[in-house]
Amino acid sequence: MATLKVDVVSAEESIFSGEAKFVALPGENGELGILPRHTPLITRIRPGAVRIERADTGEEEFVFVAGGILEVQPGSVTVLADTAIRGKDLDEAKAGEAKKLAEDAMKNAKSDIDFAKAQGEFAAMAAQIAALRRFRKK
Repeated sequence: MATLKVDVVSAEESIFSGEAKFVALPGENGELGILPRHTPLITRIRPGAVRIERADTGEEEFVFVAGGILEVQPGSVTVLADTAIRGKDLDEAKAGEAKKLAEDAMKNAKSDIDFAKAQGEFAAMAAQIAALRRFRKK
């Protein structure tokens, strides 16, 4: 059976490195599903869940990314994430508080730049909460 070498890394650390049967993640223009021998591709990714079906166990590995770059080659997938957090390490209470702070910052923004920054943070936290809830259902 064909597999993919998958690496998910952030500026801080390597989050996942291993063989997979399938990878799904939020591309810039929608959800991407990647199988072995996929056509080469480079694209930006949106905040959301990277789901990796491990080749060794068949279980699904889950990583939240807050955006970044995806590179796909026929035998490998590399996710260079702005921020990446393992699914098991996500904290819904902290994400909810950060979302509330971003919402308050949007209301109190003094400039368009402040508003845009707060809006980006709000979107990332909303995506993190949605991804976490989806992960916990499994």
